[in-house]
Amino acid sequence: MPNPADPIIHDDSGGPEHQILRLRHIMACLRDPDNGCPWDIEQDFASIAPYTIEEAYEVADAIARADWPELEGELGDLLLQTIYHTQMGEEAGHFSLASVARSISDKMVTRHPHVFGPESRDKSAEQQTADWEKIKAAERAGKAQGRTLDGVAMGLPALTRAVKLQKRAARVGFDWPDISQVLAKVQEEAAELVEARSDLTHDDVVEEFGDLMFVMANLARHMGVDPEAALRATNAKFTRRFKGIEDELARRGKRPAESDLDEMDAIWNQIRAADKLGKT
Repeated sequence: MPNPADPIIHDDSGGPEHQILRLRHIMACLRDPDNGCPWDIEQDFASIAPYTIEEAYEVADAIARADWPELEGELGDLLLQTIYHTQMGEEAGHFSLASVARSISDKMVTRHPHVFGPESRDKSAEQQTADWEKIKAAERAGKAQGRTLDGVAMGLPALTRAVKLQKRAARVGFDWPDISQVLAKVQEEAAELVEARSDLTHDDVVEEFGDLMFVMANLARHMGVDPEAALRATNAKFTRRFKGIEDELARRGKRPAESDLDEMDAIWNQIRAADKLGKT
């Protein structure tokens, strides 16, 4: 039975093995039905999954900001998610931390025969990527995932999943060979969205908007752009520029609610022009 007074829980010395064991004991105590935390006891895989996704994004955010002290903490939060899920897996008899670690270790060894096996390392990164995909395809076949799109996780961000679906389809030849055809499809889907907005139901608008987003993801793939990364960068740019609007309005003794679109748009254009000048 987990013991909150166990010395290991309060011992912050020691190396990685000790700290992982310490974290496992902490989580076991939190989940203890008799003496644990009521909130932690109530959780299950489904309720914790959104936190896992959130923590992964916070890791990516710290990396994007090159905030290494923050990254240390975010990686700890993400590690906690793994420990949380494995604790629940052990309680239900599904798997353990050892089996989870064994599974990923076996996978990494199998997928890198040029490092851990007899294959030569003398090949390009592109060839290694192609070989990786072949190995993954064989693994999917072994799991009875015989269809082209099997195994693309439903829980991925929608843009990321769209790109992965399109990559899978492209491997079997279902893809436009020329980017001009993708651009033409973008124009077609945009026109259909405008038509839906004017003449059709809201559900039709939602469907057409999804079609346009899907083909935009395809355009990103053909141009070698990560659409999630591109949109994150634009979000960051928008945030920075809007803060610039707020700063300029504050200099004028105003808040955004006391301004209007014309004034804010003029400030936006000044900031945008300064950005472009800074790139030259």
